Formats: sequence, structure tokens, C-alpha cells
Amino acid sequence: MLKGIFLEVKKKFETALGILQKEKITIDPDDPAAVSEYARVMKTVRQKADLFSESQRIKYTIESRTQGIPDARSYLLALKEIRIKRGLTDEQGAEAMMMDALEKVEQELKKPLMRNDKKGMALLMTEFDKINQKLGIRREDLPKYEEQLEFKIAKAQLEELKKDALEAMDTQKKRYIFLIPHTSLAVTA
Repeated sequence: MLKGIFLEVKKKFETALGILQKEKITIDPDDPAAVSEYARVMKTVRQKADLFSESQRIKYTIESRTQGIPDARSYLLALKEIRIKRGLTDEQGAEAMMMDALEKVEQELKKPLMRNDKKGMALLMTEFDKINQKLGIRREDLPKYEEQLEFKIAKAQLEELKKDALEAMDTQKKRYIFLIPHTSLAVTA
């Protein structure tokens, strides 16, 4: 079994490496065209090597970590924890609004909301739809949000690559200067 896993990972790595060797990547995080091209290349790598995108990773993490959580409050708190651990920000304050919506539904039901309570969850989803509408978030725009997330990730990766490349070049330059034999120069006037 372990050998099978190793061979699968090796195959994915070789597939990714093969694609990256053929592509020309411009390491310029300040150029939107370069970032878009890098995002496209990485999307191709993920598709060909059968790897998760960031949104697929988040979805998998949510599904695996929230499996077995019976109540809606613990579920939302688990989502918050996942968001924080992944370094995602809640710029619009959606989390607080979702907790307020949960409070409202639980007050209406006069009991904690369980995830298997279809009526209660339908009420909560209605409240969430109102929040999404207030924030200007539409379900049909989710692919656009996923693309924006992938663009931000590509930009961050290019910034990291640029930093690493500059450090490597600086190290090489220092090594080269150190290796040059010191000669004495005579200056005559």
C-alpha cells in the first residue's frame, strides 16, 4: 500500500515537473499578465497531475474536519478555525453576520440548531442568503471568486519565488566575489 502511494505521488511530481520544464514563467508579481500566466500554468499542472486547487483543498478540509459535528454553532466555529489556520481573512465581517443569523434562528426555534434539523437549517440558509445579498455575493459568481483566489495565491507564490531567486543570486554573487583571488593593484599618477 505504501509503495502504491509513493508511486502515485512520484507520478504526480513527474507530471508537474514535466509541465513546468516546458513552460516559461516570468517572475514578476507586479505584472498582472505574468501573474495570470503563472496562474494558468499552475492550473494546468493541477489538472494534469490530478492535484487539488486551493478552493478544493479548503472544501476537503471543511468536509473532513466538520464531519460528525452535530450542531450548527460548532460547525460555524470550526469553519472560523479553518479560515484562521489557512490565513484567510474575513474582510466583510460575514462570520459575525452568520453567527447573528444563527442566534436569530436559535431564538426562533428556542433550542440549539442541529445540522440534521431540516426546517431549522432551511431557516438558517434563508438568513445566509439575505447576508449574501447584503454583501453582494451571488452563487453564480462563485467561479469568479475562485479565480480571484487563485490569482491572489499565484501573486503570493510569485512574490516568494522572486524573493528566493534574489536571495540565491545575492548568495552566488557573494560566493563569486569571495572566490576571486585577491590581487594587488598599483595605482600610478
